[in-house]
Amino acid sequence: MKTVRRLLYGEVLSAVSFITLCFLCLFVFFDLVEEIQAVGRYLATGYGLVPALSYVALMIPSHLYELLPITVLIGTIFVMARLAQSSEYTILRTSGLGPWRALKALLALGAGFALLTFAIGDYVSPAADRSAQLLKARYQGRITVGHTGAWLKERRADSQYAVNVRALESDGSMRGVRVFEFDARGFLRSMTRAESAYYGPGDAWTLQHVERTDFPAHSSEVGRIEHSRLDQFRWPNLLTTEMVSAALLKPERMSTIDLFEYMRHLDANAQSSQRYAIEFWKKVFYPLSCLVMVVLALPFAYLHLRSGGMAGYVFGGVMAGISFFLLNNVFGYIGTLQQWQPWLSAALPGLIYSLLSLTAFGWLVWRR
Repeated sequence: MKTVRRLLYGEVLSAVSFITLCFLCLFVFFDLVEEIQAVGRYLATGYGLVPALSYVALMIPSHLYELLPITVLIGTIFVMARLAQSSEYTILRTSGLGPWRALKALLALGAGFALLTFAIGDYVSPAADRSAQLLKARYQGRITVGHTGAWLKERRADSQYAVNVRALESDGSMRGVRVFEFDARGFLRSMTRAESAYYGPGDAWTLQHVERTDFPAHSSEVGRIEHSRLDQFRWPNLLTTEMVSAALLKPERMSTIDLFEYMRHLDANAQSSQRYAIEFWKKVFYPLSCLVMVVLALPFAYLHLRSGGMAGYVFGGVMAGISFFLLNNVFGYIGTLQQWQPWLSAALPGLIYSLLSLTAFGWLVWRR
């Protein structure tokens, strides 16, 4: 059985590695073409060929994370179909490779791919993507969303804060910061504006070039409004730079832990966390789609393929894999609109395709 596993694993790993490399080269080529156009637009700001190549290189982990499940599907389908066409799989079956042993062997291989996908998507890709965005912002402008930037909220026992950050600079500092403080009754207590801010030690922001307005505790005390200007102002809070990045960057580029913490922060401050909750569960279930892909590929080993029909079956399997990822995105949008349970929106496509794959596998085994 070790020899059989070594044969299957070697064939699948070689096929998946080759297909992944081909897809990565294609994506790198597209990114490079786009960045060469950007070099022409931002050459005056110093964005030359070296920064463009660095940006393209930093985007490779994100592409690898997105591509791994589908390349696992294509590579496994190709190997299973080729073994079936050459009757090698028939020989393996007569040597003791029963259906459930084959399923267990491929699931173990799929678990390895799932761990690799999780490691890339949770550790390598977020750091590389953040570095790529900050590198681009250094030459092409600040990272921002919309015209007003990002809004965050923090609730405390006797007050609550609404925070607006217009943009995130390439060095991680924040620009155009506004802090609105409200008391327990909802009345505005103070308003602080700062040109820039950075996250300092001790769970606090250091605001620079500050204009602060303090309002009276009672509306009848109009004369007590106080205006002040400060070079620096330390504002203690629990809003980390990861939370600001989460509000300004795409949630799918964040790590699982950062998504979970930001989701808890939104829930604690009575803000809608549906979008981020769905992205969190998609990050949890996405690596497991590698298991779905190998299960989807296994029935191809039980088909009687001829030389002219193998390409058609492989193409059909690839279309099934693409439809899985399309359905995965569609269920995410539907779950957001219909307020479904986030874990259900993320897990349902995988459950549907796993059930279909196991049904096809069981029917082919029973028929043969």
